[in-house]
Amino acid sequence: MNAVIDASALLAVLLDEQGATAVIPVMRGSAISALNASECFSRAVDRGASADGVAAMLRDFEMEVVSFGLHEAQAVADLRPRMRAVGASLGDRACLALAMARTAPLYTGDRRLADLDLGIDIRLIR
Repeated sequence: MNAVIDASALLAVLLDEQGATAVIPVMRGSAISALNASECFSRAVDRGASADGVAAMLRDFEMEVVSFGLHEAQAVADLRPRMRAVGASLGDRACLALAMARTAPLYTGDRRLADLDLGIDIRLIR
């Protein structure tokens, strides 16, 4: 199964947080937006982990870091009006757009995203 992992789900694994056990089985070969990967690098460093640890995890699990270019930027912008009510961030919209483009389940720890009706499978990890 191809899955899309958002920053909260990857950080749960990296920092051994609640929900990590729901993410680990689907990580190998999964995808993450470059925007979400960048967020993971920053938050990991903020929490005392290393950026090298994030990079190693992405490599070890053979995760695909999906570029964030013009097409992705437009898809994220197109989601903005529908996402305002839930306060979805740029990173939230990036992972949602990626999951929509790939028709893949999205793994997240963000409860705000759980009830969205976007035609994709959003799986809460905690």
